[in-house]
Amino acid sequence: MLRMALFFGTNLLVVFVLSGILNIFFPGLGRSGIASMVIMSFAIGMVGSFISLAMSKSTAKRAMGVQIIETPSNDTERWLVETVARQAEAAGIGMPEVGIFNEPSPNAFATGMKKNDALVAVSTGLLNSMNKDEVEAVLGHEVAHVANGDMITMALIQGVVNTFVLVAARLLASVLGRNNRMGYMMGYYGGQMVFGFLATLLVKWFSRRREFRADVGGAELAGSGAMIGALEKLKGDSSPEMPEQMAAFGISGKFGTGLKALMSTHPQLDDRIQALREAQSA
Repeated sequence: MLRMALFFGTNLLVVFVLSGILNIFFPGLGRSGIASMVIMSFAIGMVGSFISLAMSKSTAKRAMGVQIIETPSNDTERWLVETVARQAEAAGIGMPEVGIFNEPSPNAFATGMKKNDALVAVSTGLLNSMNKDEVEAVLGHEVAHVANGDMITMALIQGVVNTFVLVAARLLASVLGRNNRMGYMMGYYGGQMVFGFLATLLVKWFSRRREFRADVGGAELAGSGAMIGALEKLKGDSSPEMPEQMAAFGISGKFGTGLKALMSTHPQLDDRIQALREAQSA
């Protein structure tokens, strides 16, 4: 909660500084006009991002058909709940909900608005294709995401870049459409497309960096060998990726080349394995 408050407060400060800078370079818009535009953009950008975060658990459960383990009905479910409970305690977070979703590809995800009220779910394909040590490492990876506050941080970053996209598009529209309504519309919507694309690159970059940190967390909770083994198993998987709205939450994602690489939510598995091996030998 403190991390979230500090991040939010810092970005409010950035917004006010941005208002002052824009007032210097765009005096024609007026001080009150600049401030109102930036504050409104900030509110719109943050509200949309946090609504998505607040709905993330319920959305994930519906989209993936997650069956929450309320009372374990077999040894596998009992082991999953006990493992997540042990890892959550070691990571210093509250016990997440634990669930299973019916999916042939080996995958898992964590989501939730709060560290102490998260969801960790694994696919049936993961349970069928990995041994217990490797599954434990994957669970540790997801618990690390929760402990690192990655879902909250992603929402905050998305909210901030949404703000800059809206502000930049409005400014471009003001320049192009001073005496031309068509120019204003082209500047506004064209600016949203261009600046939105650039903002997406930044968000995807952060998403890739958080995977490395979660891998380290998984290695600390379950052992480097188990984490590397799990990632090696994922390399051999050619199953379709999870639905687009859930792809960023998964343990792995499809990685392209060129521009596709910049738009990927996950790093290449070889890079993740190499990073763990280097950390192991350091």
